Amino acid sequence: MSSQTYQTLNPADVRTGMTVRIHQKIREKNPKGEEKERVQVFEGIVLNVRGAGNQKTMTVRKVSEGVGVEKIFPLALPTLTKVEFVNQFKARRKNIGFIRHSKKRLKEIKPKLKAEAKA
Repeated sequence: MSSQTYQTLNPADVRTGMTVRIHQKIREKNPKGEEKERVQVFEGIVLNVRGAGNQKTMTVRKVSEGVGVEKIFPLALPTLTKVEFVNQFKARRKNIGFIRHSKKRLKEIKPKLKAEAKA
């Protein structure tokens, strides 16, 4: 495992073209009937952010073992524990669903460092 640190995002700040790591609580039952809770990480590129207010959702896509996997996350989901920023790609459109079939790569944008106030 890598010990790389990522910047934590507010879910409202997620934009199209970002690569994000989404930490989600998963509850499972084992055969004995005991419940176990764990945190599952889903890392992928944000294809679309739509809706407003409590009904805002984002579509995140990753390629796992050669198969594309997409999940739609409501941003008000109580099981979302953390959203981490990995990097940003240049997206001139709100919905970049065309990259599902495109062989082209998106251009990576260097993250803008927030200017800290000098005391």
